[in-house]
Amino acid sequence: MKKTLRSVIALTAILAVASTFIFATSVTNSIGDSDASALHSHPLPKSANFAGEEVPLHKIDVKERYDRELIINTNLHSSTITSIKRAHRFFPIIEPILKKNGIPDDFKYLCVIESGLANAVSSAGASGFWQFMKGTGKEFNLYQDEYVDERYDLVKVTEAACKYFNNAKNRFGNWTMAAASYNRGMAGMSRAMDSQYVNDYYDLFLNQETSRYVFRIIALKEIMSNPVKYGFDVPEAEKYPLVPTKKVTVDYDIADLALFAKEQGINYKLLKLYNPWLVNTSLKVNGRVYDIEIPTQGI
Repeated sequence: MKKTLRSVIALTAILAVASTFIFATSVTNSIGDSDASALHSHPLPKSANFAGEEVPLHKIDVKERYDRELIINTNLHSSTITSIKRAHRFFPIIEPILKKNGIPDDFKYLCVIESGLANAVSSAGASGFWQFMKGTGKEFNLYQDEYVDERYDLVKVTEAACKYFNNAKNRFGNWTMAAASYNRGMAGMSRAMDSQYVNDYYDLFLNQETSRYVFRIIALKEIMSNPVKYGFDVPEAEKYPLVPTKKVTVDYDIADLALFAKEQGINYKLLKLYNPWLVNTSLKVNGRVYDIEIPTQGI
C-alpha cells in the first residue's frame, strides 16, 4: 500500500512537471511567433547616396552592410519612432546652420546616429547632440567652465560641427570620408588609408563601429525620408513641435537660476530644459554675454 501510494505521488509529480514544461514551451513558441511576425524586411533600394556621393551597391559587401543597417533600424521601433518625432522639432534648427556653412543636408542624419537628437552623454564623456569631447569642444571654441558648457547649446555646437566637417572635407576631398572621420578621427582615417593604399571609405577595412558608421547614416536617411514605406506612419500631430521662445540677453551674474526662472514666469525645470548649457544652479558670465531661451507656449 505504501509502495503504491509512493508510486502514485511520484507519477503525479512527474505529470505536473511535464505539463508545466509543455505550457512554458507553448507560451515561448507563441511569443516567438508573435515577435517574428512583427519584424519587417523591405527590399533594398536600387541606389543610395550620401551627400550626393554614390554608395557603390554593386559591391556585395557594401550592399550587405547597407542592408544590415536598414534591417536593424527598421526594427528598432522605439528608437526610430522617437527620432522621427524629435526631428520635427530639431531639424528646423539644424538644417539652416548646415546650409549656411555649405554642409550637405544629409549630415543632419549623422546627428541622429550620434545622439538620437538628444543631449546624450557617452561613457567616454562625449556630450550633446553632436557628441563633442571636452577637448574637441575647446578646439572648436565651445566655451566650458563650471557654469556653462556650450557643447549643450544646439546652435553653437552645430556651428562647431560644421567647422569640423569643412576641415575634414578639405583634408579628404569628399563628404563620405569627412563623415567617417567624425567617428574615427581624421588621423585615424589617414592612417588606415596610408596603411591599406586606398582612399575610398567603401574599400577600407576598419573597426566595426567606423565600418558601420556611414551605413547607419544612410539607412536612417532612407527610413526617415520615407517613414511610411518602412512602417513608421507617425501622424503630424504626434510629432514634437518646435516650441516658441523669447530670448533674454544676460551680461550679468545670476546667483540663483531658480529665482531667475520664476521672475521670467517659468520654473527651474523649464529653464534647464530649454537652456541645457546652463550646467550649474547659478551663472557667472565672466565678461561674456548669453541669450537665455524662455518658452512662451506649452508651459
